[in-house]
Order: sequence, then structure tokens, then C-alpha cells
Amino acid sequence: MDTYRHVFPARILPIVSDPALQTSPSDDARQRAAKVAALRPVYDLVKEQFQAVNALIPTQLTSDVDLVIEIGEHIVNSGGKRLRPLMVLLTTGALGYRGECHTHLAATIEFLHTATLLHDDVVDHSDMRRGRVTANEKWGNAPSVLVGDFLYSRAFQMMIDIGDMQIMAILAKATNTIAEGEVLQLANIGNTNTTEIEYREIIRCKTAMLFEAATHTGAVLACSGKHMSEDKVEALRRFGVHFGITYQLVDDWLDYVGDATTMGKRAGDDLAEGKLTLPLIYALTHASPHDCTIIQEAITSQSADALPTILDIVTGSGALDYTRAAVHKEAEKAIACLDQIPPGPYTDALHTLTEFSTDRLF
Repeated sequence: MDTYRHVFPARILPIVSDPALQTSPSDDARQRAAKVAALRPVYDLVKEQFQAVNALIPTQLTSDVDLVIEIGEHIVNSGGKRLRPLMVLLTTGALGYRGECHTHLAATIEFLHTATLLHDDVVDHSDMRRGRVTANEKWGNAPSVLVGDFLYSRAFQMMIDIGDMQIMAILAKATNTIAEGEVLQLANIGNTNTTEIEYREIIRCKTAMLFEAATHTGAVLACSGKHMSEDKVEALRRFGVHFGITYQLVDDWLDYVGDATTMGKRAGDDLAEGKLTLPLIYALTHASPHDCTIIQEAITSQSADALPTILDIVTGSGALDYTRAAVHKEAEKAIACLDQIPPGPYTDALHTLTEFSTDRLF
């Protein structure tokens, strides 16, 4: 896991936008900034391509309707590390891609992700994302949903421009699966009987699928017209799945130990939305009957009023330790997939991204 430190020299490149870099110089803020700074050499590796993606995005946000542009720009420019398009660029680089369609593909993935964020915030009644007011809070639910639809349709127009039927099939399936995952999660709101297996299926569909689509389509694009082993395409597809699950499980953990600066949202938001995530699922099977009742009442009433008590319960039950262990298992699976990919700086960068994801636990 230390190889990338030698591959990437320490450089300061102001590409990454993260709230941690804008906080007061406390010890926690400095630690978070140091972790984010570790990603800068990764972005430096694809600096020109990443800048091309950032330049392409506003050209695709054109519309005769001013509100579409206004809301689209609000969420597209609201910060974030753009990990999904980054993974497209790293995946194609790892497999030696030399064309120009990868920047178009990366921008398409970002549009799909942005559309899901708009819809998610409406469904979850969120008023804050990445430390900023959400589009639905600022403009209302109806405009946010409709602009999300616009971004989905624009993404499919961009897919056509890429002109690869296999890529279109992957992204069409991914979009459908993400929608199913969103509905599945909605159907389980307030359901305290959700099992870990059922929950993992929700996050595979809702969160991991777009990471999977990013690495899968990137690998397909890189291998198009080449006699490259399908094993490499499959390995990168699976890497995306395990990375995505890792990322979501870390978010689950942070919801009970993090803060608004770290997450861009308030701690306990999942609880207030009636979402049963892995820490609570574990606690419900290991806490006392009295403590389980407190969790069940909070979930069914969709209230975070008992958050301090529930924090004590999930900590005392071992739920946070269990979630951390689950994160590391998924991260190990993701890294194992990279063993089948040719060694080099791009593969090392995918290692770095995985390590960054798990580093958010500390």
C-alpha cells in the first residue's frame, strides 16, 4: 500500500475542492486537509484530462431555459472530488487508452451522478449537501426533479456521441439499477427489520453501481478494438463495485461519528430520515432489548432527537467497530481486483483512492 507514495511526488495542485481545506487550522482540520492533499498527486496524474472534463461539463449544460442552467451550475459547481469521472480517467490510463473519448465518458458519468444527487435530495428532504444549501431547498422540489431529468437526458445524448453500444448498454442498465436502488431504499424507510444482506443490496444498487459503471465503461473503452483479456475488464468492474460499497459504508460510519465539515451534512441525518444503515442493523442484533427499542422508535418516527443516546448504543454494542471491519474487508476486495491490472502509476492511483476512502475513518 506504500508503493504509490514513491510513484507520486508531493506537489501542491489546487484541483481538489473539499470543505476540509477551508476550515480553521485546528488539529482535525489539518488532518483532514493532509488526507485530501494525498489525493492531489492522483489528480496531477490526469491533470490535462481532468481539466478537459471540467471544461466540457459547462458546454453540455446549455439550455434555452435559464433555470435549468442556474440549478445545474449550482450543483455541478458545489464542490466535491468528482471521484467517478476521475475513476474513468484512471481506468482508461491503467489499460493504456490513447484516444479522446474518455473525457466525454467521464463527463457523462458526472452528469448521471449529478442527476441522482438532485433526485436524492428531494426524496430525502435534504437541505444541505457538501456544506451548501441543496437545490430543492433553494428552488423547490419540482424544479430540482425536472432539472435532474434534464441532466439524465443530456447524459444519454452524450452517450450517443461516444458511439459505443456496449458502453451505452452498461450505462443504461446502471441508470435503471440506481433508480431501483433508490426505490428499494425508500420502501425500507422506517423498516427496522432490514437485514445486512438486504441493506448491502440497497447500497450496491444505489451507490456502488455508478462507481462500477465508471470503471467498467472505462475498461471497455480502453479495450475496444484490442485483443485484451476480458479478465481485466471484469476485474476493473468488480473493483468499482467493492470501492463503491467501501465508500458508502464509510459514510454510514461517519453519520454517527463525523461532523458537518467532514461530511457536508449533519451527523444523524440518516437516523432522521428513517434509514437503517449498517451500524444500526448491527446494534439491533447486539444491543439490549431496551436499547433496541430506543433505536426502533427513532427509526419509525424518523427523528434524531435521541441521537446522543443512540451514539452511545452503537458504540457500546460494537457496531462502529463492526462497520469499520466491514469497510476494510471491502477495501481489501477492491485492491485484490487490481492485482490483475498491469502495474503502473494509474493502477497505483486506484490503490490510493481506495486508501483515501478508508482513511476517512480516522
